[in-house]
Parts: sequence; structure tokens; C-alpha cells
Amino acid sequence: MENLIWIGAAVSAAGLVGIVWCIVAVSRARGAGLDDEALRLRLQRAVTLNLAALMTSMLGLMLVVLGIVLA
Repeated sequence: MENLIWIGAAVSAAGLVGIVWCIVAVSRARGAGLDDEALRLRLQRAVTLNLAALMTSMLGLMLVVLGIVLA
């Protein structure tokens, strides 16, 4: 079950990297001086990726907890 903990930690870290990437992408989009429509499209894409990253991180944390409980 120790492997499950490490796999969960890696999945959770990948989700965290995705969340940080979304923060950077939104900051760059806001600083680019785009018009409202282009900014809205970029932010919609970032929100979708942010939700996917949050879900990935959540699944990784669930694997960690499952590995701890089963150990």
C-alpha cells in the first residue's frame, strides 16, 4: 500500500502543477491587454483546465488517504 501513497502523491502534485499553470495563464491573459471577447475565451479555457486540475489533485489525495487507511 506504500506504492498507492506515492502514486497518489504524484497525481496530487500533477494536479497542483496544473493549478499553478492556470494561475500563470490567467495572469498573462489579463496582462496581455486583450479585448473582452478574446479574454473571455481564454478565461473559459483556463477555468476548464483549472477544474480538471482540481479534480486530478482531489483524486490524488483520495489515493493517498486510501493507501493510509489500507496500510
